[in-house]
Amino acid sequence: MKKVLILCTGNSCRSILAEGLVNKYLPAVLAKSAGSRPKGEVNENAKKVLEQEEAWSEEYRSKSMDEVMDEDFDLVVTVCDNAKESCPTYPSKTQVIHVGFEDPEGKPFEAFLDLAQKMKKELLPIIEERLFGDQDFEQGLRKGPHA
Repeated sequence: MKKVLILCTGNSCRSILAEGLVNKYLPAVLAKSAGSRPKGEVNENAKKVLEQEEAWSEEYRSKSMDEVMDEDFDLVVTVCDNAKESCPTYPSKTQVIHVGFEDPEGKPFEAFLDLAQKMKKELLPIIEERLFGDQDFEQGLRKGPHA
């Protein structure tokens, strides 16, 4: 099982959405998320989208990067520019990449739905490629919208 950490500033929208989607659609990957300045709560629209995707877990919560710093990750993904700038240094074996998405905070629910679709289309294949390269995924991947 590969481990990926998804970082953003507040850890309430983008990184939570990505965590849930990765955990649902990439079964060979365990995702966690954290924030550089966590809000301490999950955005209700982000939770609602994950519930609709059947990807919500009560374990998902807004938390600080400090809570996950001692864990080993195969890949660290920043999903907002601010988190990219404040991303801590990881051991050389850990890949760190940036795949930025616009913050849906304060926008209608449809913006959250759009973000989830964009993440499935753009982010999940990038994570697969970075973690597994050219390996054949057919036996390990659930058939999802991005497949």
